[in-house]
Amino acid sequence: MIVTLAMLPGCMKDMAEGTVSRFRGGDPAPVAAVPEARRAVARPSDASEIIYALQLRSSAIEPGTPYARVADAVIASDARVAEAELRVAQLRAEAAAKNWMPRFGPRVSLDSLGAFVAELVINQVLFDNGRKVAERDLAKANVEIAAVALVEDGNSRVGDALSLYLTAQQNRDLAAHLQGALQEMGHFEWVILERVKGGVSDMSDLNVVRQKLAAMRARSGEAQEAAAVALAELNAMSARPLAELFGIGGLREPGAGEALGVLRARAERERTIAEAKIARAGHLPGLAATGALGRDGRVTGGLELTTDSLFSLGTMAEFEAIEATRVSADRRVGEAREVAGRQIQSQRIQRDAYRRQGQEAAVLTAQAKTNLDLFRAQYEGGQRQVMDVVGVYEIYATALEAEIDLRYKAARAALELARLQGALAEGTSL
Repeated sequence: MIVTLAMLPGCMKDMAEGTVSRFRGGDPAPVAAVPEARRAVARPSDASEIIYALQLRSSAIEPGTPYARVADAVIASDARVAEAELRVAQLRAEAAAKNWMPRFGPRVSLDSLGAFVAELVINQVLFDNGRKVAERDLAKANVEIAAVALVEDGNSRVGDALSLYLTAQQNRDLAAHLQGALQEMGHFEWVILERVKGGVSDMSDLNVVRQKLAAMRARSGEAQEAAAVALAELNAMSARPLAELFGIGGLREPGAGEALGVLRARAERERTIAEAKIARAGHLPGLAATGALGRDGRVTGGLELTTDSLFSLGTMAEFEAIEATRVSADRRVGEAREVAGRQIQSQRIQRDAYRRQGQEAAVLTAQAKTNLDLFRAQYEGGQRQVMDVVGVYEIYATALEAEIDLRYKAARAALELARLQGALAEGTSL
């Protein structure tokens, strides 16, 4: 069975608000009919607040773009380990939802005469200081943590795939640019070689141009190899080949919502509080009704006081430590919110800075191209030497290379921003 975030409201059954009346203490309440799995949640009351926030989480990837095709391909081939862990947590939550019901089973003992005594024992908790409720809350918190982990896993996988795709695309663009530069410099090499043959130029100019050509060939080869490696790794984690995919996809500004790290901290806070309640209940006495049915048909029963821990001189300190865990959990949520906000703001500023620098680089590239065209015209008119044109062309090629680098730095910054916001994988698609 495959578990998705969209299925959680139906899967959690009586753990969710609105589908089952709340249990109070150990008393059962009637269970309403649970609908089949749905693709979306109608309202926040259908699920926990954290699950609802995860389901409504929209992706920042523009549909129909290369980014979207990469994301769909890698999600389709995911091993979905986090999904299996979510399924385990959901099953444990279903089991915990029935912890208020009586427990029964056989009891076999050896009496003083050496004979075995077999009985059927039933136990019903009457008062447990909120332990059963806390156990249900703990199971629910574990489902929330597993759901956050599922979204984190999908978000990280798509981020890794898009990072590989950007690496491949950047190196392919760089290799294409260097191939064009090699053709231009090859033409200059031919011109200087002919001038050397005619005695107009010396070998020093030819050696300089050939050295520049060798450096360009080496960089072009490195770019092609880096692109091949990135594409090979991307295809290995994809459900279908992506080598024929080109272009940078668009990323829109994601909707308002808390970062995944904050949602995880909130879910862990709920788990910590539930564990603290269970620990506190373990130090207090409870009341349970017990009955036994022997082989001879005799029924016995009674009430018993239960406790997990005996009182000691350190019990009050343990109570204080349990209460302090609530404060600690709240502070961890605040710390997670602060760290996430700081990282997101820093990454947003860096993204905007790279975009501005890219625009400036595009202006510089246009100016370098204008100068190159002017020098070409002057060279053809006999007013410039060929080495003058070579120098200006090298400036233009360097400016174009810097523009490519800044364009992809801005794309990577935008991708990292979306990853920090947890907006690379849509909640309902997971």
